[in-house]
Amino acid sequence: MRDFLINENDADQRLDKYIQKTCKKMPKSLMYRLIRQKKIKVNHKRSEPNAILQKGDQVQMFISDEFFSDEKMDLSRISKLNGIIYEDEHFLILDKKTGIIVHSNEKFQEDTLIDQVLKYLIDTHQYDPYKENSFTPAFANRLDQNTGGLIIACKNAKSLRLMNEMIRSHQVEKHYLCIIEGKIKDGLYKHYYIKDEEKNKALIFDEPRKNSVEVSLGLQTLHQGKQYALLDVHLISGKSHQIRAQLAHLHHPLIGDVKYHGKKIMKHQALYAYKLSFHTKEAGFEYLNSVKIVQKNNFVIQKYKNLENVEVEID
Repeated sequence: MRDFLINENDADQRLDKYIQKTCKKMPKSLMYRLIRQKKIKVNHKRSEPNAILQKGDQVQMFISDEFFSDEKMDLSRISKLNGIIYEDEHFLILDKKTGIIVHSNEKFQEDTLIDQVLKYLIDTHQYDPYKENSFTPAFANRLDQNTGGLIIACKNAKSLRLMNEMIRSHQVEKHYLCIIEGKIKDGLYKHYYIKDEEKNKALIFDEPRKNSVEVSLGLQTLHQGKQYALLDVHLISGKSHQIRAQLAHLHHPLIGDVKYHGKKIMKHQALYAYKLSFHTKEAGFEYLNSVKIVQKNNFVIQKYKNLENVEVEID
């Protein structure tokens, strides 16, 4: 039997969600059966899977040790975290370099950006994985491997839940720089989106389709050349590959984005998440409204060099 004390990062989540994070090797069907059989209890009493855990609760698990992972993180193989633009007790905002992968996948298993964040937080005594039962610091927004720019890491469960909700409810304003083929009319563009998970590709339609969702973005031309245009993109809905797919659908693909039919005149697609600002009324987090981060100096391509250096504005 193992006894877990619910701490602040574990609290305010369902019992079944907590168990899934604590016992990652346990099948869901077995978990629900063990709860029914009272092999998993809360405060020594039978509980329901949807019971909300509170700080100070105790969860007793009468289960095999094989479902617990006691593996230690090998910090020696993880690179130093670079590109910290902003930090407070809740959040890290990083300038992710193009080519860096955020999370492990079939090709990349270690030394990802999240690994580097965890190493930094452990080394600075802001996170101790051996004192946490279910929480691991995580990113609230995602960037493709070949997209650079600003990405938000959350240090605790409360800040992660808050930032995820802020992004869902459009309380975080995200802008990108990109270079497209041709000339496009400025304005708001709405389409319908489906993600083909098998091909890892976004499909865009002018009219609703079965299982599609509406997506939108705002475009403003910053510089118009003979063949290419530099745009500011206000990403409103924020789906995977959305900017790349919508612009390709409009017949103005990003240069370098061969996946969406862009010309291969550079190594990666010309896309960079350069600006973040916040608009929230959440108690204790209103200070974010005075933080605006603008980072343009790493969007370097041909004649669009040295657009602007880093600006971090705090009123």
